[in-house]
Amino acid sequence: MKHKRMASVCLALWLLLLLLPGCSTGGPGIDGGGGTPQSTPPSSQSEQADKTPGGEDKKTGGEDKTPDQPPSHEAGTASGGAGEQDQYLTDPVPEGKPRPSEPQDQVIDEQKTCTCTFSIECSTILSNMESLDPDKVELVPPDGVILPPTVVTFHEGESVFDVLQRVCRDNGIHMESSWTPIYNSAYIEGIHNLYEFDCGNLSGWMYCVNDWYPNYGCSRYQLESGDIVQWRYTCDLGNDVGGGYATGE
Repeated sequence: MKHKRMASVCLALWLLLLLLPGCSTGGPGIDGGGGTPQSTPPSSQSEQADKTPGGEDKKTGGEDKTPDQPPSHEAGTASGGAGEQDQYLTDPVPEGKPRPSEPQDQVIDEQKTCTCTFSIECSTILSNMESLDPDKVELVPPDGVILPPTVVTFHEGESVFDVLQRVCRDNGIHMESSWTPIYNSAYIEGIHNLYEFDCGNLSGWMYCVNDWYPNYGCSRYQLESGDIVQWRYTCDLGNDVGGGYATGE
């Protein structure tokens, strides 16, 4: 009886072992993935969306993009090339004319004194009185001359703007300016309380040196001894004073 019971127990254990899972050597694993773990995690959807079929980055085309660098501040240099603007949006300076001198590079030699001639006038307004702000009529001199040609002294290295400030201060002439970083220069808003747009949408102040209207700001024009500087009010973007080319017109 004992022997039959032991045989039944052994048979039951043997059948139980045959039915246990995982004892087969060739079957699929528990995760249903063939028993082989993935070597690398899958890319996220956002990473995949930024790739082209060739594997390049969609946003950059496979290249690292850096912001466009401004050309050299010297117009017509090897980096800028002839015919290109400089970093302060100045068109190439005509051959034989002074190139801009940047205020941040300015060196003034107070041991060297020079002279130049300065004048300020607004005679163009006399032909455009109908366009003048009525509140400014009394400010216009009968002949349009605010400062007649006057010989003034300056130190070597000073700019037109430097001397304008001193001339106006010494002669009790109102002058207001603002700094324009994009052009790296002061901009003259008003002289003698006559401002830009006071005599039409194309009116304002321009400067002329030796009969040439520079195409860059007065802070960037370094004076030389003997220069003749004229500040003139225009009612037609420079065309009525002979300087339309300086404004690109």
